[in-house]
Amino acid sequence: MFDSSELRKAVVAEGGLSRRLFLAYGAALSSVPVLGQVAQATTRLRGTDDPFTLGVASGDPDEQGMVLWTRLAPNPLDPDGGMPAAAVEVEWMVAEDEAMNNIVAAGKTLATPQLGHSVHVETRGLKPDHWYWYRFRTADAESPVGRTRTMPAPTSLPERLNFAFVSCQHYEEGLFTGYEQMKRDDLDLVIHLGDYIYEYAGIDGRVRKHVGSEAKSLADYRVRLSQYRADPLLSQMHAQCPWLVTWDDHEFDNNYAGGISEEISADPTEFLLRRANAYQAYYEMMPLRRSSLPQGPDMRLYRGAKFGRLAEFQVLDTRQHRTDQPNRDRSSPLNDFALSRENSLLGRQQRNWLKSSLIQSHATWNVLAQQVMMGMVGFGRTQESLRYSMDQWPGYTYERMRLIEFLDERRIPNPVVLTGDIHSNWVNDLRIDDRKADDPVVATEFVGTSISSGGNGQVAPRNLDQLLKNNPCVKFHNQERGYVRCHVTPKTWTSDYMVISDVTQPGGTVTSRASYVVEAGRAGAQQA
Repeated sequence: MFDSSELRKAVVAEGGLSRRLFLAYGAALSSVPVLGQVAQATTRLRGTDDPFTLGVASGDPDEQGMVLWTRLAPNPLDPDGGMPAAAVEVEWMVAEDEAMNNIVAAGKTLATPQLGHSVHVETRGLKPDHWYWYRFRTADAESPVGRTRTMPAPTSLPERLNFAFVSCQHYEEGLFTGYEQMKRDDLDLVIHLGDYIYEYAGIDGRVRKHVGSEAKSLADYRVRLSQYRADPLLSQMHAQCPWLVTWDDHEFDNNYAGGISEEISADPTEFLLRRANAYQAYYEMMPLRRSSLPQGPDMRLYRGAKFGRLAEFQVLDTRQHRTDQPNRDRSSPLNDFALSRENSLLGRQQRNWLKSSLIQSHATWNVLAQQVMMGMVGFGRTQESLRYSMDQWPGYTYERMRLIEFLDERRIPNPVVLTGDIHSNWVNDLRIDDRKADDPVVATEFVGTSISSGGNGQVAPRNLDQLLKNNPCVKFHNQERGYVRCHVTPKTWTSDYMVISDVTQPGGTVTSRASYVVEAGRAGAQQA
């Protein structure tokens, strides 16, 4: 595992924080899966143990395969999952039928203690645009059977894509009821846009309670992620279809910006040590490819995915690479600090990658799957008094405007932005400057509410009429809980805002509150 105590000693010996030291330590960690492929398993589990308490998952699909994931954890709320400090051999198999009779791919790998006995199998050689089933086996134990699929061939134009996107699932504030309906939606894909967990200490008197204090160590983050993954509704949805995942802030620490804490008194060295712990635990628990294996406090999470020529997804990371929020992260007018060209959510390397990917795309729909709201939405009684969130894209207005301008000037086909973070639903028409209502619309942003964060919400927020009047970019807004279900064809994109009647107790029902449509070749959303 990532031994932060040893790294802390080395930091002290060098007299301070050394990025070279972090990267060297991370490089040692990155060799673990390679060693695991050639080493010999040194232990076998007892036949009475069930190591698959956290279920199975798949993710990052392409036209030839996907990542198959599980983690051996007979006791998921133990920091080590109840596993011995030794490598354990795990078999995996992929079949064309749910009964697992027609096996088309199989192999063996090692689950190592260095990576929390997690398993990340990258399959290849499968048929494009095809559904498969998979499972794992170790000793006498078999995992549940998961369902997954490959993406269509890059040159094909599929007739349709059905997927959902979701974010913000606070375990203590509500049940994960939305996943129960999502499982019935017959989806090709799920996209999680962040706040998969919340790092806060457990609080009595809520719907349910976090185990332990605020997560800081690797053990803390492992336990917290395991507590969430053990939720049966979440676990079953992971087994239903492949996921694309990215993080926001609570997978590590609230409102952090790169290596900067929201707490002024935070020690920078301790903060990056904690970030390394959070990032490793996140990798261990998600169906991510080896290319995302963290190196110390750094982890490459931005990446692309193609659904043939119908849709191309650019999955972004707006936390790890950002500069500090301007105006001390307080709601502010768009002053010189917010408008500074030095502010960046993406960082230079990710921004260049994104632009290059968009230029090379052949897709009908070009999708940015990211975390914080891009619409320039101001709050206040009058246009003159509007204040904007500095943690969202308005705090990085220069970069945001240049990105929308890039989409416009390079004639990127049908750009759509998917967003989470703020526990509310929005549909926004995006312009280079959203304050200029007469300027042409360039893209559409669909913002999805939380699965459970914030508890039960509101159908009609206060002062909604005034908000709509002051922000012509906003087409729809409410504050219920739920997720967004998307149906995409070569001609139209339809987003259904699925809302939950009650997340504080079992039995909540899910209905479609509103649907918005974008026509290919015509920017802007219209209510269905």
